[in-house]
Amino acid sequence: MAVPNVVLLIPKFLVINQLGMYNSYSGLVVPLLADAAGVFIMKNFFESIPVSVEEQARIDGAGTFRIFWSIVLPMARPAVITIFILSFQGSWNELNHFIVASNDPRLMTLTKGVAQLASGALSAGTQYPVKLAAAAVMTIPVAIVFFVFQRKIMNVSAGAVKE
Repeated sequence: MAVPNVVLLIPKFLVINQLGMYNSYSGLVVPLLADAAGVFIMKNFFESIPVSVEEQARIDGAGTFRIFWSIVLPMARPAVITIFILSFQGSWNELNHFIVASNDPRLMTLTKGVAQLASGALSAGTQYPVKLAAAAVMTIPVAIVFFVFQRKIMNVSAGAVKE
């Protein structure tokens, strides 16, 4: 997280190319599935879950996997949804990765299209309404994802343990 993304462009290209994912959908999607911010969010959320919840499940006879799958993961739903929203928004707005991961016109993303619109033939003129309309249309899917999942973000660990 401390290293600027621009520094990682050449190594990212080399890894994608070496794995044979250049100019493919997997090269566009797989590198964006996980990031350090998501790891930090989940770590902090799991640390906030009371240990007594896990102890009560062990007393009831649940194993480690059962405790995680049936108790801890449902309690972590707000963190998972938050990571989903942040990852979708970050991936949607990622331009550098899509430029590095493909040059095939069939794999053109909306972000690359808007960037080419702003730097292509329209950049010479004052076509600001077209550029702003393209940018506004690009924000609609992110807004929809947020509004659909915003009700799912709530603290579900409240009331789990009576102390």
